[in-house]
Amino acid sequence: MTEDTIIDVQGLTKVFGKKTVVNGLDMRIRRGEIFGFLGPNGSGKTTSIRMLCGLLKPDGGSGTCLGYDVVKESALIKPHVGYMTQKFSLYEDLTVRENIEFTARVFGLKDASKKVDECIERMGLGPFAKQLAGSLSGGWKQRLSLGVSTLHSPRLLLLDEPTAGVDPGARRDFWDQVHLLASQGVTALISTHYMDEAERCHRLAYIAYGKLLASGTADAMIRDSALATWKVSPGGGSEGLHALSEEMKPLAGVDQVVAFGNTLHVSGRDHEALERSIGPYRDTYDWRQIDTSLEEVFIDLMQQSRGALK
Repeated sequence: MTEDTIIDVQGLTKVFGKKTVVNGLDMRIRRGEIFGFLGPNGSGKTTSIRMLCGLLKPDGGSGTCLGYDVVKESALIKPHVGYMTQKFSLYEDLTVRENIEFTARVFGLKDASKKVDECIERMGLGPFAKQLAGSLSGGWKQRLSLGVSTLHSPRLLLLDEPTAGVDPGARRDFWDQVHLLASQGVTALISTHYMDEAERCHRLAYIAYGKLLASGTADAMIRDSALATWKVSPGGGSEGLHALSEEMKPLAGVDQVVAFGNTLHVSGRDHEALERSIGPYRDTYDWRQIDTSLEEVFIDLMQQSRGALK
């Protein structure tokens, strides 16, 4: 493992009962990297992240995290990890400051009072320091949670769908904080369902039914999908688009048809077959080829994973 490699694992596997939740995960993640995990609910994203961080012992496979063996030395990894859950998990009947002070005591931090003050200032929590945590808005609860999870200066952050139910402005501010931490050398593992958030990660992994199906940068995943995408509209309103969608789904070369507002996005890998299927509808609808988005790739991977399960 090089100095810049924070996580390097091979064949990680986790079984609960008779169900294999993660099956043979290989992954290498660098220092200061924001690594996003995508996939349907129950796909093994959170279990994978927890094994990578040493928070959950694998049933198979090997590797290192922060230079420690993920199987034999998981206890040595945990003090260097900050964990932020999807659900607000701090004490709602304590003030913002009291929550941070309590966490500082749990970690046994030296100069705890100074670190609490620095956390409040860094996260912009000053005006809310004496306010009960339970009365904060979703965005400010999120800021408090991130501040607490980074209070002990972790080298690795585990963020499990951290912006679920938070307004777009608060999500943007959150990501600005994560990118600031990454610029300081902190590595972040983030599970998310938001495509705009996925595009802000340095690299991505798509996991479904316990298997890693694709990984790389957003641009690379779009390129490797080999999908061509057409945007179709009727020229006015959305009349007829539902019928068109149902007609096109079974046609040759059509891998997916997705509604976007008053338009449809039609995508497929067999570009020639796709254009032949579009042909009879060209005079009735307005067709324009567009760049394939990460969302189209995500939907395509989801469809592939469902098909492989049948």
